[in-house]
Amino acid sequence: MKKFIYLFNEGNSDMREVLGGKGANLAEMTNIGLPVPYGFTISTEACNHYYESGKNISGIVEQQILAALNTLEEKTGKRLGDIEHPLLVSVRSGSVFSMPGMMDTVLNLGMNDKTVQAVAKLTNNERFAYDSYRRFIQMFSNVVLGLDIFYFEQLLDEFREKKGYKADPELTADDWKEVIERYKLIVKRQARMEFPQNPQEQLFLAIRAVFDSWNNNRAIVYRRIHKIPDHLGTAVNVQSMVFGNMGDDSGTGVAFTRNPSTGEHQLYGEYLINAQGEDVVAGIRTPEPIHVLEKDMPNVYKKLVATCQLLEQHYKDMQDIEFTVERGELFILQTRNGKRTAQAAIRIAVDLVKEGIIDKETALLRVDPEQLDQLLHWRIDHMFKREPLTKGLPASPGAATGVVVFDADEAEKLGKEGSKVILVRPETTPDDIHGIVASQAIVTSRGGMTSHAAVVARGMGKACICGCEKLNIDVKNKRFTVGDTVVNYGETITIDGSTGEIMLGEIPMIEPKLSEEFKELLSWADEVRDLGVRANADNPTDAQKAFEFGAGGIGLCRTEHMFMDPQRVPIVQKMILAETFEERKTALKELLPMQQGDFEGIFEEMQGLPVTIRLLDPPMHEFLPDKEELLVEVTRLQLTEKGSPELEEKELLLKKVQQLAEVNPMLGHRGCRLGVVFPEIYEMQVRAIFYAAANVLKRGTAVKPEIMIPLVGHINELQRMRRLVVETAQQVMREAEVEFDYLVGTMIEVPRAALTADQIAEQADFFSFGTNDLTQTTFGFSRDDAEGKFLQTYIEQKLLPDNPFAVLDRDGVGKLIETGVKLGRSTKSNLKTGICGEHGGEKSAIEFCYMTGLDYVSCSPYRVPLARLAAALATIRHGKKKVEISSR
Repeated sequence: MKKFIYLFNEGNSDMREVLGGKGANLAEMTNIGLPVPYGFTISTEACNHYYESGKNISGIVEQQILAALNTLEEKTGKRLGDIEHPLLVSVRSGSVFSMPGMMDTVLNLGMNDKTVQAVAKLTNNERFAYDSYRRFIQMFSNVVLGLDIFYFEQLLDEFREKKGYKADPELTADDWKEVIERYKLIVKRQARMEFPQNPQEQLFLAIRAVFDSWNNNRAIVYRRIHKIPDHLGTAVNVQSMVFGNMGDDSGTGVAFTRNPSTGEHQLYGEYLINAQGEDVVAGIRTPEPIHVLEKDMPNVYKKLVATCQLLEQHYKDMQDIEFTVERGELFILQTRNGKRTAQAAIRIAVDLVKEGIIDKETALLRVDPEQLDQLLHWRIDHMFKREPLTKGLPASPGAATGVVVFDADEAEKLGKEGSKVILVRPETTPDDIHGIVASQAIVTSRGGMTSHAAVVARGMGKACICGCEKLNIDVKNKRFTVGDTVVNYGETITIDGSTGEIMLGEIPMIEPKLSEEFKELLSWADEVRDLGVRANADNPTDAQKAFEFGAGGIGLCRTEHMFMDPQRVPIVQKMILAETFEERKTALKELLPMQQGDFEGIFEEMQGLPVTIRLLDPPMHEFLPDKEELLVEVTRLQLTEKGSPELEEKELLLKKVQQLAEVNPMLGHRGCRLGVVFPEIYEMQVRAIFYAAANVLKRGTAVKPEIMIPLVGHINELQRMRRLVVETAQQVMREAEVEFDYLVGTMIEVPRAALTADQIAEQADFFSFGTNDLTQTTFGFSRDDAEGKFLQTYIEQKLLPDNPFAVLDRDGVGKLIETGVKLGRSTKSNLKTGICGEHGGEKSAIEFCYMTGLDYVSCSPYRVPLARLAAALATIRHGKKKVEISSR
C-alpha cells in the first residue's frame, strides 16, 4: 500500500517534495532531539491524490490518517474528543516552497462544548479553556468554513466596549462563554450550519481546506509570480498543541537567529507572555522584543539561544523559529530558512563563511542575483506602509520621488533648475531622451518591459514603470487620472520600479550602498566564474559606472544614442534631409568630432578593456519629428501663416518623413542596410572610432575597439561592411602614424544569420547575439505591440511560460544561438561569442549562455554585479568549462 502519512520521526530534511518544507523541518528537528510537539504529516502526494479523486479524501488516505492519529494519541496519552484527557491539535499547510497564499494555521482543533470543560479541569484554569475555545471557533470558521473574520471581530469589539474592557485578558471565563454562544450563532446564520462538535469531522474538514487552498487565487498568483510548478501540491501538518496562554509562565514568539533586515549576528524577534501564536501577528497586543525574554524567563531564554545556535549549525543558514513556552517549558514548533533582505542575505552569507559554517561556493548559492538590484538603486524604506495609487509593469528597478511632468523639454528645463521630476508619458521615443536624462524616473501608460522607456531607463539606472494601463494621461491639460484621483502637473508622486507601484506624495528612501560584504562576495564570484561579463554603455558616464561595477569591457555601445543629444539632433536631421551626397558629407563632417569625443571618453574610462561599438542601427525616421504631430503643425500653419518660411520648412520636413516612413520599420531600412545604401554614414562612424583609438593610444592608454555591424543576414552584407572598416582603419593608422589592433564582427539578430553562421564567420572576428531583435524575428512578434496587447494573456493562459523578451526562450531563440555558435566555430574555432540583448542581465539567460559555451554576456551597467554572481552560480552548478573568456 502506498504511504501517504508520515509521523514526524519517520521523515527528514531530504523529503521536502513529499513532506513539504514545514513537514521536512519538523521531522528533522524531531530527529536531532529538539522539543517538538508530537505530530504527523499528510504528504503532498495525498494532496495530488485528493485532486485526482475528484476532490475527495480516499479511503486509503483516510485509513492512514486515522492510524497516524491513533499513534499520536498513544504518544501523548490523550485522545481526540476525550472528555477527560482531550487531544488538541494544530493543522498547518506546508508546501515544498514557502507560499504566503496558502491556508492560515488552525489551532486548538478538537475543542467542543465537552472537551472545553475537560481542558478547564486539567489546567485548573477555566478562563484559559474558554478563551482557547473561542479562538478555535473564530479561526476555524474563518479559515475552514470561509466566514469573514469581520463578523467575529465586530462582535468582540462591541462586547469589550459594552463591558468597559480595553484588552482580551480582562475578559472572564463567563464572558468567554457568552462570546462563544454568540460566535456559534454567527456560524449558524452565515454558514447555515451548526458549528461542528465532532473533533474527527473538524480534522477532516481542516485537511480538506488545506488541500483546497493549494488552488485558491492567492496561491495560484503567487506560484505564477515565483514560477512554482502547479503539480507539487501541499502537505498538511497535524501537531499536538502546546499552549502559550496558560499564565505568566507561558508565552509564544518568533525568533530569527540573525537580524533579517541587516544580517547582524544577534537574536532577533518578538514574543508575548500569556498568548498564542496568532496574538503575535494579529496586532491586538504589542509584542516585546526577544531580548526582554531574558529578564522575564531567564532559563527559557538560555534554552532558546542554545536551540537557535544548534539549528543554525545544523541547517547552516539563518533560521526563522516559532516557539511556545508552556508553564516554563520551551517547545519548538517550526524552523525554516529565514526570509531576508538583499543586504542581510549578503552579510549572512559572508559571515557564515568567516565563521567556518559554509564555504564560499555555498555562500554564493545563498544569494539570488535578482536581489542585488535592490542594493544598486534607491529604494523605499521597508518600514513605510505603502498605499499604492495604481500599478504597472516593474520595468527598471529603484525608487524615485519627483514632481510630475508630461513633456521631455519641460523635464529638461526643470531638471537643469534643480527640480526632481518624474516624466509621465503615454510612451517615449528617441526624441524624449533629453527629458529621460533629466528625470529621476519614467512612467508610461503603454509599452512593455523591453519598450524604449524600459530599455533606456535600465541602461541609465533610472527607475521606470511601463504599461500602466489604469493611468489615463491627458498630455494637453498636463494631468493624469486613476479612477477618481487626479494628479496635476507639478504634484509630487513616488514610484517603485521594482514593484511597479505608483504612490502619491513623497516617501522615505534608502540610499544605495555597496557594503564591504557585497564587494567581497562579488570577488568570490569572480574567482569562480568562467563567463565574462561586459556592460552595455553608450557614453563615458555609463562606461565609468560599468568599470566601477566590475565589467570586463563594453559589449554594446549603441552609437545612435550619441545622436540623441538635443544639440546634435538638428545636425542629424540635416544629414537625413540632405538632397545630395555633398550635403550629407557636410553634415557628417560636423558629427564626426562629436562622436570621436564620445569614443575617446569611453576608451579612457575602460582602461584597455575591449569596447564593442555597434554602428548605426535604427531607421532614419526615428531621428525626425513624429509624422502625426508634424501633419497637425503643417495644417495649422497653412491656415494661419500661408506662404511663410516656417511653413515651407515644415512641409519639406513632412515630405521627407513621409518618404522615409515604413510599414514595418523593424524589418525595414535599418542596420547594415543603411550602411550599404549610405556607406558614408558608416565610414564617418568608423573614422571617429579609429581617430579616437589613435589619440587615446598616443596618450598612453591601451585600446581594444571591436566594430560590430548590425542586422547582418547574409555574408555579402558583412563582407562589404568589413571592407569599409578595414580600408578606413588603414587610412587612419597612416594619418595618425600609429598601429592598433581591432576586431570586426556582427550582431546576430535575424534567424538567417544564425542558420548560415558558418558562412558569416568567414568575415567575422566575433558574434554578438542581439537577443531583443532575435526574439522578435524568431517569434514574429513586434515587441511593443505584443507586450501592450496580447503577451500578458499568453502568459496568464500558459501559452508561454514567460515573457520571451524578459526571459530567454531557450527552445526557439536559444536553439538559434546554439546553432550560430556551433556553425560559427566550425569555421573559426576561436570565434568569440557573446550576447548583448536585455537577456544579458537575466540569470536564466546567463546560465544558458554558460552552458552553450559563450565567452561573455553584456548587460546594463547596473546589472553587472548581478551578472557576475549569476555567471559564478552557472559555473558552480554546471562545472568548469574550458572556454576563452573576456573578463578581468
